[in-house]
Amino acid sequence: MNRMIDGYCRVLDALIALLLAAMVVLVFGNVVLRYGFNSGITVSEELSRWLFVWMTFLGAIVAIKEHGHLGTDFLVSRLGITGKKACLLTGQVLMLYATWLLFAGSWAQARINWDVQAPVTGASVAIFYGAGVVFAVSAGLLLLRELWRTLTGKLADSELVMVQESEETAQVQDLHLDQNKTYKQ
Repeated sequence: MNRMIDGYCRVLDALIALLLAAMVVLVFGNVVLRYGFNSGITVSEELSRWLFVWMTFLGAIVAIKEHGHLGTDFLVSRLGITGKKACLLTGQVLMLYATWLLFAGSWAQARINWDVQAPVTGASVAIFYGAGVVFAVSAGLLLLRELWRTLTGKLADSELVMVQESEETAQVQDLHLDQNKTYKQ
């Protein structure tokens, strides 16, 4: 199961890189054409906006898998094991509820806008809202897996706090974990 999730996230990482590259080409190309040749790529603004939305939602899926979202553990880190588990369960249930709300709203908007055409590309506006549906389904499955691991006691005590105070703190902690693994070998 872990290999399948890791593979899925690698595919998402590659897709995010492609979306970012396409955005750069569209926006930079449009700027050069506008200022250099007094013309432009008509679909650039609309398409780059859609690519950005998709890139953001796909990146959020990977962040959920890697527990990469920023948060604060000021209170939770000071609790005992039972308190940490209770907070984690509460957080996971609330995240699942928020994911359900996002799914329901995105699905409803996609259905409503299925026949609506975007002004420039003429593509269905449902594609725009599809990013929320893809995110909600993927995130919901990942969150259900984490909830299952919490309920069955398969999480290590170090995994009970699933937020990062900051990216720098996470990098320092990773360095210390890597050094500890080296010393134990």
